[in-house]
Amino acid sequence: MAMTETKAPSTARSSAIMAAGTMVSRVLGFVRTSLLAVAIGANTTMGDIFEKANTIPNIIYLLLAGGIFNVVLVPQIIRASDNRDGGSDFVSRLLSLTLLVLGGLTLVVVALAGPIIHLLTREWTGPMLELGTVFALWCLPQIFFYGLYAVVGQVLNAHGRFGWYMWAPVLNNVVAIATLGLYIAMFGAYTPARGDPSQWTGAQTVVLAGGTTLGIVLQALILLWPLKHLGLGLRPKFGWRGMGFGRTGKVALWTLGTMVVGNSAYLLYGTIASSATAGRLAMGSGGAAVPGEYALNTAQLIAMLPHSVFVLSIATVLFNQLSRAQAADDLEEVRYTISSGLRTIGVATVFGAAALVVLGGPLGRLFAGSGASAAASAATMGQVLTILAAGMPFMSIYFFLGRVFYAEEDARTPLVMQSILSGTCVVLALAMARLVPATQVVYGLAVLYAVFHVFSALLAHRFTRRRLGDYGAGEVADTYIRLGYAALGSGAAGAAVLWLLGGYDDGGFAMRSIFSAMVCIAVVGSVMAAVYLLLLRAMRVRELEDLLGPIMRRLPGRKA
Repeated sequence: MAMTETKAPSTARSSAIMAAGTMVSRVLGFVRTSLLAVAIGANTTMGDIFEKANTIPNIIYLLLAGGIFNVVLVPQIIRASDNRDGGSDFVSRLLSLTLLVLGGLTLVVVALAGPIIHLLTREWTGPMLELGTVFALWCLPQIFFYGLYAVVGQVLNAHGRFGWYMWAPVLNNVVAIATLGLYIAMFGAYTPARGDPSQWTGAQTVVLAGGTTLGIVLQALILLWPLKHLGLGLRPKFGWRGMGFGRTGKVALWTLGTMVVGNSAYLLYGTIASSATAGRLAMGSGGAAVPGEYALNTAQLIAMLPHSVFVLSIATVLFNQLSRAQAADDLEEVRYTISSGLRTIGVATVFGAAALVVLGGPLGRLFAGSGASAAASAATMGQVLTILAAGMPFMSIYFFLGRVFYAEEDARTPLVMQSILSGTCVVLALAMARLVPATQVVYGLAVLYAVFHVFSALLAHRFTRRRLGDYGAGEVADTYIRLGYAALGSGAAGAAVLWLLGGYDDGGFAMRSIFSAMVCIAVVGSVMAAVYLLLLRAMRVRELEDLLGPIMRRLPGRKA
């Protein structure tokens, strides 16, 4: 395993830089989401309308282009970087094509803003649809800049500049936070009296939706600076024959199919969740206890934190190693990377799931706003988060194993897996939407997501084992079992501390305010982390060093 050992320090340093950037970005993202709830409410009509309009651009981008930019082109860029010009010609043509495709796509989608909002909502009133369309007109241009950020980021990643791609969202979140601070200063915090969509003003739209889109624009544009300093001498080029795009196109077609299947399903889930917004109106003052699309998406964002900080960082670096090992036909290295990667990410994801389950209530309180209905909104969001968190380690396993096939430039197998998963889940979601009341439909979707993640990990394991043989799945399972025991012990300790802080009482300290919830999360989280680390040390789980080593080596006074 000499090759693995020599690469480890580089992988460790790159993963640590990316994880740090993602952590900072996520923390700022949580501040942004918390301020958004203060500005327009959590389980409210306004909150759900803006959430719908601001979510659609990202899903449509992923639906039509995201997989191609984020996965398929990396092996091509790496291969082109070995050319005499360092990949200058290839990247110039790639960026030119990207800008043309994204520009045309964005124009078409913006022109269809009204029909898209009508299609992706259920039982919304006229004023709700009208305001949703206005928000969409401001938010849908984000599609172009999501794509620009992705493709430039992958060029930087292929040249070993991993940090910029993960740190650029920090700028986006800083802009969003400033925008929401301006909104609250100008228009005040949300109150039920200001929750009528027909009373919304153009100035509110410009500040809220315009500021949100500005953050996405700057997130993409800031990457042009390090791209320029790669020294590739990039310039517009519009001839694509002979550039290898034929081979890329075949892979891209399968990847596009995978993204269409998966994200079409998520558009359907969002449409089903939108029925909760209409159902809440009939409940009057009790509507804050009904989770809608904002609650579902926010809980999903929180539940994704361990995956976003650790798994994406590690997987992005290891994807390049997998691509090179596949190109060299070194199956032993491929199997080792898979086993090692799965075991390492498990250290973070299993603990993350336990922490999120225990701290569901206080975490929900952070994003429930500041009004009289905040406690009820926090309780419902905490419940949704607890359900989602249970399945997140399995989602990370599926994500990582899927990258194994993309590294081989096999995009057909991920499409087959995604079709099986999404097809099954869509049928269940449609059945659930008919059987479950609109006021409870988000809970049903959360359960469906959790079950979906477990099934997806088992399916990916089956396909990977069929392709590569035994990649050490038994050792991976053994590691996850030991991690599970440590997480249970950690969770028990955290639950005890949470009980002492009043986390299970309606008026307890942990749920009293956003500040008290933050204190509770810090205290309980610290206790859980300490217990988890002690238990892992006692059980001699060596993967702990694989995860923490990169971070420890970057501390002052430690050798790199």
